[in-house]
Amino acid sequence: MSDTRGDTPVAALESVTVRYGRTVAADAVTVTVGRGCVYALLGRNGAGKSSLVHCLLGQQRPTAGRAMLFGRDAWRTRRHAMRRVGIVPEEPDVPPEMTAAEAIAFCEPLYPQFDRAGVGERLERFGVPADVPAGRLSKGQKGQLGLALALAPHPELLVLDDPTLGLYEELVGELADRGTTVFLTTHDLAGVETIADRVGIVVGGHLLLDEEIEALRGRFRRIRFGAGPSSTGAIPAEALAPLGALPVVVGGWGAETVATRFDEVAYERLCAQTGTARPEVSGMSLEEIFIAVHDRAKEVRR
Repeated sequence: MSDTRGDTPVAALESVTVRYGRTVAADAVTVTVGRGCVYALLGRNGAGKSSLVHCLLGQQRPTAGRAMLFGRDAWRTRRHAMRRVGIVPEEPDVPPEMTAAEAIAFCEPLYPQFDRAGVGERLERFGVPADVPAGRLSKGQKGQLGLALALAPHPELLVLDDPTLGLYEELVGELADRGTTVFLTTHDLAGVETIADRVGIVVGGHLLLDEEIEALRGRFRRIRFGAGPSSTGAIPAEALAPLGALPVVVGGWGAETVATRFDEVAYERLCAQTGTARPEVSGMSLEEIFIAVHDRAKEVRR
């Protein structure tokens, strides 16, 4: 077998399409997750995130395209690949009657390397009791138990499917520092902004954006025009076009648009052509960028 380390992506989706009858859950999605990266796939419920995760983990065969783990087809090599992957599903999967201690004893023989002591230390730090059935734990404790078990084999890839990010933010940063690759899906945009290196935005099964988070922040800007002649919607289209501006929103307070390809030269040209007070430019949070991209996609598809 060839060496799958080095520059080979830890995980990848290659033009993955998933259909359920006539319903298209994912449409030709391509994503590459490099080694040591924290990749966040963003989308609202029903966007197709879980279908893509199931394909990536070899739990579901794509209708078209390929899902890859460590350079090999995930569907064909899942049994071997899972030894190198830790998974925390959206819904905790430890049986409700099983205690943490029993879950550890059950999982340990399944992995060549299983850090039993590390699991115990992590559960103690989280405050998760070892002798209480999972069904009686809080939702947060169930998630922490699942995370401790997922990390026990020291996985090369950790997959978090729509987690409660408040539980994981500090740990994900720590794992990234150690070189562990993290792939997560979420709609908790505020939580992911401080931990992700790269993000993808999926709407209705379509991947609309796949980019380094710093580059994303650099090219998206909110531009606001004060009340006056230009706030009537008569802002020159030829000045807005180089900025990749989304449709202008007009109100009694003035007007605003979102630039998707902001640069200083195009902005200065805009200022020269509007003939009004200099428009105000401000950065955007990841949540604001997501809303702008999501809402624009919905308008286009109407």
